[in-house]
Amino acid sequence: MGFISTILGFFGFGMGIVIGLVIGYFLFIYVLPTDVKHPDIRPLAEQDTESLQRLLPEIPLWVKNPDYDRLDWLNKMIELMWPYLDKAICKTAKGIVDPIIAEQIPHYKIESVEFQSFTLGTLPPTFPGMKVYITEEKELIMEPVIKWAANPNITIAVKAFGLKATAQVVDLQIFALPRITLKPLVPTFPCFAKIYVSLMEKPHVDFGLKLLGADAMSIPGLYRFVQEIIKDQVANMYLWPKTLEVQILDPSKAMKRPVGILNVTVVRAMKLKKTDLLGLSDPFVKLKIMDDKLSSKKTSVKHKNLNPEWNEEFSFVVKDPETQVLKFSVYDWEQVGSHEKMGVNILPLKDLTPDEPKVLTLELLKNLKPDDVQNEKARGQLVLEVMYKAFNDEELANGADESGTVEKAPDGTPEGGGMLVVIVHEGQDLEGKHHTNPSVRLLFRGEERRTKVIKKNRDPRWEEEFQFVLEEPPVNDRIHVEVVSTSKRMGLRHPKEALGYVDVYLADVVNNKRINERYHLIDSKNGRLQIELQWRTAS
Repeated sequence: MGFISTILGFFGFGMGIVIGLVIGYFLFIYVLPTDVKHPDIRPLAEQDTESLQRLLPEIPLWVKNPDYDRLDWLNKMIELMWPYLDKAICKTAKGIVDPIIAEQIPHYKIESVEFQSFTLGTLPPTFPGMKVYITEEKELIMEPVIKWAANPNITIAVKAFGLKATAQVVDLQIFALPRITLKPLVPTFPCFAKIYVSLMEKPHVDFGLKLLGADAMSIPGLYRFVQEIIKDQVANMYLWPKTLEVQILDPSKAMKRPVGILNVTVVRAMKLKKTDLLGLSDPFVKLKIMDDKLSSKKTSVKHKNLNPEWNEEFSFVVKDPETQVLKFSVYDWEQVGSHEKMGVNILPLKDLTPDEPKVLTLELLKNLKPDDVQNEKARGQLVLEVMYKAFNDEELANGADESGTVEKAPDGTPEGGGMLVVIVHEGQDLEGKHHTNPSVRLLFRGEERRTKVIKKNRDPRWEEEFQFVLEEPPVNDRIHVEVVSTSKRMGLRHPKEALGYVDVYLADVVNNKRINERYHLIDSKNGRLQIELQWRTAS
């Protein structure tokens, strides 16, 4: 009897503990406290120092920090659109999650997992403020502050082994400070190729979780444990400098990265018609890829010759062979005044077969208007040797880094040397005493390059690119950049006026491969000029 009573006593003790824990759990969750006091609400002027310090985090950031902007307009717009945004977001989320669940449940012997209800509630997120960073790169950096105290109703039903259990997420709170970067900015809608998202600090996430109708987060210790796990897991994935990358457009197409090289040899011209009344003409050829920022390229001048031979080679970077066109123009060189055009024509790159050299004899036209009667008159011919070389997959992959900042130099670049690329972006606060028609003049190792003239503009934007092929890195060189204003008005005492200059030393460009700076111009009151310099090598 003693043995049996001992067994029954031990069994009764164990059952008592289990029953006691179950009853205590439900009493803890469902019995509401009766000693809840109403909060003491007093004006700020009557608060003590400690109370004010506790209230400080609740003050909007645009009040405490002047570099944060108010977003009342955005909050109002989201509030009005929230009923529709709620349905759209939930529908999209279910469309993403349902296939993942269907793929995973067979591995865990679960019969089904389905959403009984899925809504984010009636309370939209708010944005107390946002900071926007200004950089010299083609990017937009934003740091919005997100606060969301939501009342969602997300209920999931799980069936397994003939049993059904439900889990419900309620009373969601999220406080986060993300950094959202849109880059690179491109001239194709929506005007950015990728979105990068990072968290500048660990987010605060709070929510209620009901299992079988009971609030599981009310269990002592579980709430803080779950919160810390969520913070740590999210921080490990997205805390700065780690990022979530979302591709919107193909950067290679949106930015029109190089896809090949066009090699052109200007062989000769034949039967040119002279433009001078006395004597023969002095022809030269100007070549340019139309709708490209690169400046045109020119042959040498052949004096007093209507059947000149050049045999001069040129290379052009091709970004879109389906739409780009090579334009060539023959001019009669004039020592005084503008050069006179002798003829023009174009060559669509889509007519060329990659890696197949062609010898073309093209008729010179008066202009590019197809119905112009003047084009029927013979003006001579131009003989060209052309070959388009398309990059292979490896060259396309290695031609530029992830951000597309520095491309490789094209084939034919001298070994041990490279290509110095100067991109003149824009000017600011340029002002002349008599006129402001700015253009930029570059001087490097005796070569001179110029941008186009932009008339009557203190803040011009050029976006023009210039290239210098060098036998060795220019570590001891500098480039002289000068902004000038010119006017062709008759009788003007000052037809040309300097608006400022800057000398850029190139050692940093070679060491860093790329610099993009906004320089304050010397001899200018407030003038600034944004220039990007790249050192491209074949390796």
